[in-house]
Amino acid sequence: MTCPSRVRVVEVGPRDGLQNEPVIVPADVKVALIEALAGAGVTTIEAGSFVSPRWVPQMADTADVLARLRSMPGVSLPVLVPNLQGLDRALAAGVREIAVFGAASESFSRRNINCSIAESFDRFAPVAGAARAAGLRVRGYVSCVLGCPYEGDVSADAVAKVAAALLAMGCYEISLGDTIGTGTPREARQLIERVAADVPIDRLALHFHDTYGQALANILACLDLGVSVVDAAVVGLGGCPYARGATGNVATEDLVYMLDGMGIETGIDLHALARAGQSISRHLDREPASKVARAMAATADP
Repeated sequence: MTCPSRVRVVEVGPRDGLQNEPVIVPADVKVALIEALAGAGVTTIEAGSFVSPRWVPQMADTADVLARLRSMPGVSLPVLVPNLQGLDRALAAGVREIAVFGAASESFSRRNINCSIAESFDRFAPVAGAARAAGLRVRGYVSCVLGCPYEGDVSADAVAKVAAALLAMGCYEISLGDTIGTGTPREARQLIERVAADVPIDRLALHFHDTYGQALANILACLDLGVSVVDAAVVGLGGCPYARGATGNVATEDLVYMLDGMGIETGIDLHALARAGQSISRHLDREPASKVARAMAATADP
């Protein structure tokens, strides 16, 4: 098995994770979490989103969070932007990278953003174009790549079509999301092989949720194909408001522990990462979903 010597971990907990919390997490807590993650060595951290506060109230304070963050050279803080209004707000906040979000399932697209896949690209194309014209980097997400809560199986051809469209739109990287966490290793590997026929492998990232406990196995199955970017959420934060029962992304602690054990560099200090996770877990008043975080807390003070 030939794996990359280094994996870039994209931390999505402060956005993808906290946006699914039933209560509003204060801006100062979000700022502390982001700064702790950066202090642990994470170089890409989703800091929030400029979506309608009516739809995602947990992200209404993203501009405030960004304004409060201290300077962190070498750390990218992308935000999710669904439309031109959101882009205007992101630009006003000094954002240097945004993300746009599509789906490989027609039903999920209509339930999630109230439009078809084709209509979603009509929305995203001007956003991506305007962002790139302003000097911003644009990352693309594809949800439901290994299953949909409404349609069941999703074809790899459909995923490849959406990923290729995002690439043509100017996205520097396409993150493939197993939104409901139903994928298994062979399926995950076959998906990457199919999408890589249309999108260069070095432009792909993995975003696997752990609903059925398969996320790490799925990531491992794809590493030797050349994928070297993986999304993760500290203490396994997250879920999906449109997919009942879907749990959070793979826990960053679990991912880093596995990669460390394989001799794959991430630049992340696992103990500092665990401390960041413990802090947000205390605020949320619950145990972390990360097995590594729980084991470290039980055996020693990280």
